[in-house]
Amino acid sequence: MAGETVLIVDDDRELVQVLTDYLRSEGYRVLAAHDGPQALKTWREARPDLILLDWMLPGTSGLDVCREIRQTDRGVFIVMLTARGEEPDKLLGLELGADDYVTKPFSLREVAARIRAVLRRGRRGEEPDVAEFGDVVIDFSGHVVSVGGREVALTPTEFKLLSVLARSPGRVFSRLQLMEAALGDYYEGYDRTIDSHISHLRRKLDPDGRGTSLIQTVQGVGYKLVPPGR
Repeated sequence: MAGETVLIVDDDRELVQVLTDYLRSEGYRVLAAHDGPQALKTWREARPDLILLDWMLPGTSGLDVCREIRQTDRGVFIVMLTARGEEPDKLLGLELGADDYVTKPFSLREVAARIRAVLRRGRRGEEPDVAEFGDVVIDFSGHVVSVGGREVALTPTEFKLLSVLARSPGRVFSRLQLMEAALGDYYEGYDRTIDSHISHLRRKLDPDGRGTSLIQTVQGVGYKLVPPGR
């Protein structure tokens, strides 16, 4: 992972410095911003690989920053830093396009482990190929999904989940298997995290609201992708 760029966005300057020193010792190139406008400016200019983004920023909130970035950039990974421990708040961040979250207070080793896990799943090691399921086309090498000829904007985590399911159509994956495949080896989450990502995927793969879905729930087990006509 060494050499990849991490942008830290937090108004706690002491925390930013501690994180900066630690991540640099791990081999990352680290940039910092202390408010929303500065974060957006740095993101546009530097195009980091991952953003550690505080939820509670002065002025423009971290959620607003996440929302604006996701309008045009689906490739950068976003990990929310939040003191909020309630499940609905975490799900809101995921709904807006965050890939993971870390709840304060946290250890530096935990943050580094989350970063490694998130970046690991973004590495391009897959062979160039394309899968078609009705009007849904998945370009694995290009990380592009289209529905009815129109490109659909997926977050990196959503694309990884879809890829896992699409490479083994008909196979049932448990939530734990999907968490490990899409969210990394180091992940202490809960079932609702995967449910939230799957819900977003279903909406995006059915933009016309026809009520059809490639991804089916297997009650009490998990999810599977079922090609049309099966």
